[in-house]
Amino acid sequence: MLERASAVILSALQRKASLRSPMNNQSPEKDTMASKAKINRKIPPLQTPTSLSSPKLAPRQAQSATPQVEPIIAFYIFLAAHVIAAVFSPIQDCDEVFNYWEPTHYLNHDYGLQTWEYSPEYAIRSWTYVGIHASIIGFRQLFPSSTKTTEFYFLRMTLALLCAICETRLYSTISRTLNPRIALFFLMAMVFSPGMFHASVAYLPSSFAMYTTMLGFSAFMDWRGGLRTAQGIFWFAFGGLVGWPFAIALMLPFLLEELLLASLTTQAWEAFRRVLDGTARSFIVLALQLCIDTFFYRKLACVPLNIILYNVFSGSGKGPNIYGIEPWHFYVRNLILNFNVWFLLALITLPLLIFQHFLRKQSASKQTLLRGLVFATPLYLWLGIFTLQPHKEERFMYPAYPALALNAAVSIHILLSYFGSTDPRDFVSRIPAQLKLAIVSIFILGALDFGVLRATGMATAYSAPLKIYAPLQRPGVAHPGDNVCLGKEWYRFPSSYFLPDRVKAKFIKSDFSGLLPGEFSEAKVGFGFYPGAWLIPSGMNDENKEDLSKYTDIEHCTFLVDSYFPGTRPSEHEPSYMLDTDTWDRLSCEHFLDTPQTGSVGRLLWLPDWPIIPERHRRKWGQYCLLRRRNQSVLLAIVWASLAAARRFQAHKALSRPSTPDLEKPLYSSKFKAPSRGPGVWIPQTFKRPAAPPYPDWSLESTKPLPYRPFRYGPKYNVTMGLRTMHWDDWIELDNHFLKFHDMKSRRILERGAKCCKTAPEAFDGACELLEELCDYLPQRYPSLYRKTEVGMDNITTGESFNIVERPLIEDPMQMAARFVQDDLAIMFEKSNGQYYLLAGAILLAGFWRLEDKFGMPLSEIHTSGDVPQFKEKLEKGMMNFFKRVQPDKAVLRNNYFIQVDDELAWSPSIGGEDDDGIGWFTAEKNKAIQHHWFRSERQSLRRLPRSGGVVFTIRTYFHPIIEICEEPYIPGRLASAIRSWGNDVSKYKGKERYQDVLLEYLDCKHEEQVLNGLDLEQEDAVRAYPY
Repeated sequence: MLERASAVILSALQRKASLRSPMNNQSPEKDTMASKAKINRKIPPLQTPTSLSSPKLAPRQAQSATPQVEPIIAFYIFLAAHVIAAVFSPIQDCDEVFNYWEPTHYLNHDYGLQTWEYSPEYAIRSWTYVGIHASIIGFRQLFPSSTKTTEFYFLRMTLALLCAICETRLYSTISRTLNPRIALFFLMAMVFSPGMFHASVAYLPSSFAMYTTMLGFSAFMDWRGGLRTAQGIFWFAFGGLVGWPFAIALMLPFLLEELLLASLTTQAWEAFRRVLDGTARSFIVLALQLCIDTFFYRKLACVPLNIILYNVFSGSGKGPNIYGIEPWHFYVRNLILNFNVWFLLALITLPLLIFQHFLRKQSASKQTLLRGLVFATPLYLWLGIFTLQPHKEERFMYPAYPALALNAAVSIHILLSYFGSTDPRDFVSRIPAQLKLAIVSIFILGALDFGVLRATGMATAYSAPLKIYAPLQRPGVAHPGDNVCLGKEWYRFPSSYFLPDRVKAKFIKSDFSGLLPGEFSEAKVGFGFYPGAWLIPSGMNDENKEDLSKYTDIEHCTFLVDSYFPGTRPSEHEPSYMLDTDTWDRLSCEHFLDTPQTGSVGRLLWLPDWPIIPERHRRKWGQYCLLRRRNQSVLLAIVWASLAAARRFQAHKALSRPSTPDLEKPLYSSKFKAPSRGPGVWIPQTFKRPAAPPYPDWSLESTKPLPYRPFRYGPKYNVTMGLRTMHWDDWIELDNHFLKFHDMKSRRILERGAKCCKTAPEAFDGACELLEELCDYLPQRYPSLYRKTEVGMDNITTGESFNIVERPLIEDPMQMAARFVQDDLAIMFEKSNGQYYLLAGAILLAGFWRLEDKFGMPLSEIHTSGDVPQFKEKLEKGMMNFFKRVQPDKAVLRNNYFIQVDDELAWSPSIGGEDDDGIGWFTAEKNKAIQHHWFRSERQSLRRLPRSGGVVFTIRTYFHPIIEICEEPYIPGRLASAIRSWGNDVSKYKGKERYQDVLLEYLDCKHEEQVLNGLDLEQEDAVRAYPY
């Protein structure tokens, strides 16, 4: 390569000034704008302002005198450079890992980390793009000896190959259309720039757009056999739609050229046809992408549009700016580092073209000038657009790298042509040829060397994250279920492809306070293909707000990645784990550049650690290590033994506790006095719920729902909390409707999970405590349905396995809890003002209210906003006192009932749509036929969680047709009497006016029928007792 560069320089300086441009293999055809309209498109190629070829040479002879690199040789050079990059280039951007490598890992291995961008709520990442790359890895998996690490590097090698093919295509077009010398300089700029060292093999949409940009440039530049406008539009659109939509902007100069030429010729229809052809091809790509992304998201998702809407129109508090902003000169600084003098040369291309045309007065036509301006403009356009954006990242420049290299090649070609002039009027003609050669050689070779040294420096300084995970691949080191924890080094994680199968990356708290990735759902049975792509994950937002549920406790970490730099001070959340040798062993360590302690030269370039290098310029190093927990098996044995002993002791104490008193009797109120504590402060208690015996003869097929009929005879209707003591064995009631409820909840979670299941960050521990309580109780009470495991429990019937100890959890903890039981669930937490707030809930079958309306509200507002009758007068004080004094060892029950005039358990459409505003009984149809009347009863349990202090509601709904329950003795008469006893406020609250005429008439008739058939009214108390 260097020999070729020297030959080019020498040939440039040895020739005399010429009258014809070497970029132009000019035909004798008349050079006018109208000549573009010829059918065969024999358009004169572009001329440059200054020539290096001899006027004595014919055009073909001049071209042959220029040292050339054949396209196949150029391909090998490009490929060799990118293969080196694929092996040694560190991953620069965590976005590459978490937004592309991890979703690909999910498609290939069924698990991986998930960012908010992949939540169906936002859908701003394309599964089409990820799926293409996952298919490449899937092809590699067909062959033997396929490990996840080899899959990672196989994909990188494939990207290197694709980039080399695209570069070679553009190189060949430049050589043929412009000049072989320009093509050779283009090759130098692309191969030796540190920017391409990263961009060529980066798994990023911007790199993908860079590939298609080169193909688009080639199509628009190559006019052999006719214009290739349609092909150019297709390639730019393909890169923009599948990759990065903003890259389409690079096509604008070429389209404007097409429009201008069409307006100046008689071939406007031909131009329109070409544009229409390219547009049609682009819409085919868009349609295929829509189908693929809609398949994965299970909803119509136009990802390119979503990306534009989020980045441009998202409004304050959202959009890219929340991830940081940079000054206007950010790209100038970065491009100088990544392209050194090539970038500076690229910036002066436009002035040079204008200078040579108007001042040097070379024999270049207006058409040639136009083409030169079109080729040079994309880089300026791209720089202008992205310099104006406050949020800047180096990868945003990737699509314009080929334009930069082309501009730089044109500039150096023009400058060398002038520098080689022998025209006595030019000052440079007085410089000896050998001195010119020396100056230019130093300049060119210096640029190449600077690029190599910088790329080498970055590869040697920051490659540790690609190396330290190697010991995990050794037999016996890591096992399925182990966790590799990431704290302050989370953003350098190179992806799950570097971890053994089923060894997962987890996050521990660091000083970073933004939103970390969660995990794709690993649900399988009954969920179809890739449910993690369309199940709505918990804790996601588009405002970069921290979600504490994404963190795991460090006690669950088998391995830990940490770094140590001598000049860095540890903090509360970022201690020096490497120095904690009592807990951690160093499994693998690599050098990592200590940038604060290293001088500017050492940070910019590779420098050997030779004694002759001054100390201030030498590179300083820290340690980047993979740590392993010491004596893990012994520690686990001690922990488990301690827990088992504590549980046995607590269970023995709990069995001797007195039964729960009746909360509605003041005589017992003193027993609920809590330990002294301030508002919002909870002191964890050691109470352990008594072990529950198996439910007698419980069967998923034959155990019927309990016949709750919680209404009393009138004429008086009492508005009270209606609390009664709960026996611990009866906390959760399951019956033969379980599978119906389970399926209905699963469907609701898929459709409305994020609206119906929520956990505030401060309530996460309480929600996890509820999971622990349920996983302890349910296998005890219903052993034929649930089986306890080390990490949670299994549902024997549905085949579901629930892991409640992993962090992050696979889904919102309340959402997971909702799958266990037929109940809706809610947890109230006390804040510093003494009020209890609804901060966690899974409300999927409520019928008449929505969690999204009540979430975050205090207890009083929840009831007043729902117009609960006589709440202020009779309920509020007692309810507030109860919440303040209830203790973990006491639990209570209450029941209520409603009439519903439709048969939808989850949401009653009679009061309005579930997403409508202004819902209410006023929308219900009046006096529908009795077949549409349903009896809705709720059994609610209330208890306090001992560790977190949250007050848990379980809300089990029983739902039966009125005509069904009225076949039971005494029910029609008692229900009619109860309904007639409602006051006006209760009647309004329960919608009595909408159904009373039909319902009461039916109840009276059924009651009369039962009496005529011999029903003994005096025996009701002996047969039934409240709440049955």
